Amino acid sequence: MTRHGKNCTAGAVYTYHEKKKDTAASGYGTQSVRLGKDAIKDFDCCCLSLQPCRDPVVTVDGYLYEKEAILEYILHQKVEIARKMKAYEKQKRAQKSDSQLESSSGEREKVEKFKKRENSIVSKPINPFTAATARDSEAKASSSSSSSSGAGACPAGPSSSSALPSFWIPSLTPEAKPTILKKPGKTVLCPMSGRPLKMNELIAVRFTPLDPGLDRVALLTRQDRYVCAVTRDTLGNSVPCAVLRPSGAVVTMECVERLIQKDMTDPVTGDKLTERDIITLQRGGTGFSGSGVDLRAKEARPVMQV
Repeated sequence: MTRHGKNCTAGAVYTYHEKKKDTAASGYGTQSVRLGKDAIKDFDCCCLSLQPCRDPVVTVDGYLYEKEAILEYILHQKVEIARKMKAYEKQKRAQKSDSQLESSSGEREKVEKFKKRENSIVSKPINPFTAATARDSEAKASSSSSSSSGAGACPAGPSSSSALPSFWIPSLTPEAKPTILKKPGKTVLCPMSGRPLKMNELIAVRFTPLDPGLDRVALLTRQDRYVCAVTRDTLGNSVPCAVLRPSGAVVTMECVERLIQKDMTDPVTGDKLTERDIITLQRGGTGFSGSGVDLRAKEARPVMQV
């Protein structure tokens, strides 16, 4: 379709291009965009700082972090949990005191009702000749009061409607109820996987540089920086990798399947391995859909429904 065909608005059919254009301009509807290679972090970059790691550590789920960044995150989360717990305990004490006040006020009301009931008991003997006249006078008074209230019910209508609260006046706006806090969890969660995270479960990672003679600055400027510790294959986002727990060495999954899984021995330290000691490294995607990584980002916005 030509440019003039896309901009044509005289057609009888609401085309897909017009719908996308109107959706982007209106601010409604979920927008999605496919990420390119420049929007994806490298496999050796920290998941928090998105920068190449100086002292990398990996979690049991395979997420790579800079040691300083993840320790700072854990400490910050512990401080935040302590703050939330303090606010929750304060709310709990306030609720307890309110319940005690309500119970004490209820008991006080019961005592007052009992006193009134006791004081209304007549201790003097009732005169049968004066009791009947008193009963007749009370009945007349009640009938007169009911008739007067029935006559005055009509003008009371507009006054009751005018007494309704005006929500546009600040003094008459209803007060918001305090937010009820839930008890916070005491476990620090991984920012990527959302699973429990502990300091003693972090595993140090040792990348094998492609050229050991290069310093760090020169190494970071290169596209291919690290290689497999066994086969010397170049590592990248397109190469599935794994970390061996005893040595922290990074090897390719092809090396794991063809060499390491035969005798389950760490090729660097010679220690025996289990399936738990081989941690698959979570890598970024590539620019291709065949990498197996979801490269589509979505932004949820309000939706207008008819």
